[in-house]
Amino acid sequence: MVVPATGLPARVRIYEVGARDGLQNEKRTVPAEIKAEFIRRLAAAGLTTIEATSFVHPKWVPQLADAEQLFPMVVDLPGVALPVLVPNQRGLDRALALGADRIAVFASATESFAKANLNRTLDESLAVFEPVVRQAKDRDVHVRGYVSMCFGDPWEGPVPLHQVARVCKALRDMGCDELSLGDTIGVATPGHVLELLNLLNEEGVPTNMLGVHFHDTYGQALANTYAALEHGVTTVDSSAGGLGGCPYAKSATGNLATEDLVWMLHGLGIQTGVDLGRLTATSVWMAAHLDRPSPSRTVRALSHKDQ
Repeated sequence: MVVPATGLPARVRIYEVGARDGLQNEKRTVPAEIKAEFIRRLAAAGLTTIEATSFVHPKWVPQLADAEQLFPMVVDLPGVALPVLVPNQRGLDRALALGADRIAVFASATESFAKANLNRTLDESLAVFEPVVRQAKDRDVHVRGYVSMCFGDPWEGPVPLHQVARVCKALRDMGCDELSLGDTIGVATPGHVLELLNLLNEEGVPTNMLGVHFHDTYGQALANTYAALEHGVTTVDSSAGGLGGCPYAKSATGNLATEDLVWMLHGLGIQTGVDLGRLTATSVWMAAHLDRPSPSRTVRALSHKDQ
């Protein structure tokens, strides 16, 4: 049943991360052909922004070592934005050579995670991104800035909001077109989310520049998403079937499942353009290739219903 709530956006852009963030930590190697088919099926289900892969060194994320093979298989999908993650100048060069027109850089709000994930201090990592973002913008490439550990860090604990705001403003000033606020270990609660969003607005970062990326470690991802929607956020990251975690944060469980997000949004009368049945079938198909059930509650419920 659709029961709209007042004060929420009429439409939400789902930023699908399953093919990159969802698969990157899988121990079983997924062939490029299966990844490409996964992306094509996600597009057929109505998702219009699908993060395809990462041009990171294969040593760091072996699952995504096939970026050069994969991206040409999907780059011409009509009506679909296919951003790719780039860690540095070399990654940008590789992505541009294959025709990528949307990239993302991955920053941290904490020193500990910057050192664990990027092997640099926070300021050193921002200094690496600056020429990457500048060159991308010179080529009319859309740039997203991920900010991880916005709410909590497994080494440092709760993250001061002003620290998050400093990183967000640095990425904005570099020229990033949008920012994704990551709850990498899933510790945020709705009031915390609203406090950060309010602070960012006060610091000159507009809501229409922000997306949210919640993990469901403590079962708060949908509640936190609802809080962000109430604030006016219209871009939400999620992963088909709830795939994914973070290879550098062992306490991080899966991303918010796209199906769970779509079920809530459609129930609120919020448009997404996504066919939930086709999306669920896609996640069931991928789960079979991974030889394990989907962690998404909605996928499990709908799959059981169809049996």
